[in-house]
Parts: sequence; C-alpha cells; structure tokens
Amino acid sequence: MVMTMTSREFNQHTNAAKSAALRGPVVVTDRGRPGHVLLSYSAYLSLAGGATTVAEAFAALPDTSDIEADFGRSSELPRAAEFD
Repeated sequence: MVMTMTSREFNQHTNAAKSAALRGPVVVTDRGRPGHVLLSYSAYLSLAGGATTVAEAFAALPDTSDIEADFGRSSELPRAAEFD
C-alpha cells in the first residue's frame, strides 16, 4: 500500500512516515508533485538486488566459491591528467 504525505506532513510527523514505510512506500510531495520516496531498508535492498557492494554481488553468484578475487582498494593516488 502506497501512502502519500506532503513535505510539511513529513516534517511534522517523521515517526509516522517511518512506521508507514514499514508497510509500503511513502511518497513525499513537494508543491503537489512527487518528490521523494521513503522505503524501509529491507524494501530498498530488495529493489537494489540485495547487494550493496561489488564484492557482495560477486559473492551472491552461484558457483563462485573456487574463484579468488581481491576487491581491496588501491593505495596509489590517481595520476594527474596531461593536456597538450
């Protein structure tokens, strides 16, 4: 069930909006037009595919247990661009 709130209602009743987001999306309008959507974190993860990083997405793939991958971050700074 989708609930709609004005920006003013959202600002005045944030806890009610958060509670409503547990039951379904909450559309927050700005001057009568949809501006934002408040979702529960589990609903967001469902829409995002459940993975929040490349490493998590890779780990979620089937039959990848025998593949070694290093998703660490490089400590090297990027090179400056050269313009002619």
